[in-house]
Amino acid sequence: MATTDLVQVVVDDVHVRYRTPSSAAGLRDRAPRWRRALARAAGFEPTEQVRALAGVSLVARAGEAVGVVGLNGSGKSTLLRVVAGLEVPHRGRVRAASRPVLLGVNAALVPELSGRENVRLGCLAMGMTPEAAAAAYPEVLEVAGIGPSIHRPMRTYSSGTGARLKFAIAAAADPRILLVDEALATGDAAFRERSEARMERLRRSAGCVFLVSHAAQTVEETCTRAVWLHRGRVVLDGPARDVARRYRWWAWNLARGEAGTAERLLREAVAAGADTRVVLSPADAAHATPRHARA
Repeated sequence: MATTDLVQVVVDDVHVRYRTPSSAAGLRDRAPRWRRALARAAGFEPTEQVRALAGVSLVARAGEAVGVVGLNGSGKSTLLRVVAGLEVPHRGRVRAASRPVLLGVNAALVPELSGRENVRLGCLAMGMTPEAAAAAYPEVLEVAGIGPSIHRPMRTYSSGTGARLKFAIAAAADPRILLVDEALATGDAAFRERSEARMERLRRSAGCVFLVSHAAQTVEETCTRAVWLHRGRVVLDGPARDVARRYRWWAWNLARGEAGTAERLLREAVAAGADTRVVLSPADAAHATPRHARA
């Protein structure tokens, strides 16, 4: 039985910024020719600052499945990487009750080895004993559902087949905090059913799941709660059904070129939400250890 008030992850006012090559080609073209030549000779390329996350705060508790929706570039994958400890925020902090396991479609396994060998290596890398890794193999094979392909080299797999195997490996370690980036979108209906059942089992054992997906319907059907990110900020954080439907209606209008309607829907969603202020009790602070912090 999940202890649903037990904090698993705390994201407290997290900011992440990147410097990328400047897209302002017109500004470069208007610079004097001698200055452009000097910059090229010195190996200098104009850059601009991108705010991937801008003050994101949220709290995830045991038994929750938190879906994260938003357009490309809204900060969804960056949020998962920060929670996993793979990125250090420019400002803010993240605390987690245990080590989060991040599953992405680009998770690294060894292409030249067979799927079966990668199952063993993946389980060992997540801290399982050789005996536990061997015992987990049948369940990994069942969840992945890739049949005889398990004996072929990973380099022969399609991206979807590889993603299904990676999800099954990550789930086999029974992590208390599982971070899934788009993997469920790569499988057929049978795989989605198996993977959703596996996540439900994890939640019932007092774990929590973060699921990033472009498909709002997947979040609505799979998650208990959803967070809508837009340009690195939280637009709305609430019940999955409400947030996913609001996001889907906004995205549909945006895709149709109904900019005015989309802007109104975005304002309404922001007004319907509430800012999250993180205050850890002594018990929660002792339970959730820092993943990283920067003053």
